[in-house]
Amino acid sequence: MIEPLRTRKLAETIAEHIERMILEGVLRPGEKLASERDLAERLEVSRPSLRDALQLLENRGLLVTGREGARVTQFLAPLTDPLAGLLQSSERVTGDYFEFRAAVEAAAVVAAAERATGPEREAIARCLEAMEAAHAAEDATQEAEADIELHRLVYEASHNLVILHVMRAFSEMLRRDIFFNRIKLFSQPDFRAALLAQHQAFGRAVIAGEPEAAERAILEHMRYTGAAVEASRRDEARIGLAVRRLSRSTLIAG
Repeated sequence: MIEPLRTRKLAETIAEHIERMILEGVLRPGEKLASERDLAERLEVSRPSLRDALQLLENRGLLVTGREGARVTQFLAPLTDPLAGLLQSSERVTGDYFEFRAAVEAAAVVAAAERATGPEREAIARCLEAMEAAHAAEDATQEAEADIELHRLVYEASHNLVILHVMRAFSEMLRRDIFFNRIKLFSQPDFRAALLAQHQAFGRAVIAGEPEAAERAILEHMRYTGAAVEASRRDEARIGLAVRRLSRSTLIAG
């Protein structure tokens, strides 16, 4: 039996609506959608039309469905997972990572300062408040999470979809400590204090609509963080060498 044309058109319209929300970052990779019944009610469409739309999106690789419902596909994972393994195997990657971050973050904060909407500026302000509260509570884990969220909010406020999706993928790699151990760095009071001031500087510049100040602040943030990570690695290497020298007797005769 051929499906009525109007039903197919409605399913395509629903699919295009959800697809646009994924493209614009409203729906994030890995997020679970509301139940079929709730989603149909919220979109004010029939469940059969919604079901057809979800099938269209699954066929396009944008959704995955299972017993627990539909989720947005982690569509960059096939690229970033093997890439993460490659990057971890190279000692030069951290420097290259911060060089890349500096270029992209500078473009992102300038665009965000110029393009951010009122709600996006408010979201950045709330994130800064959360970061300040975590800092005052000496909660390194929450402060590190607020760090990632602040940068993601800036990517969204840049209204550059390529920056948004590519840097979200890098954010997930950062969370998995592909480039360096974030929590270890955030456990250092001096580092945390400096980072808080840097985040406040570029975050407030974006909120105030000051692109030049935002760019200066983010470049200083990238320079400082890269230098801190490199210094931490040098210290670890020296400690490792000292330990190996002290334990040499376990490897030689006599």
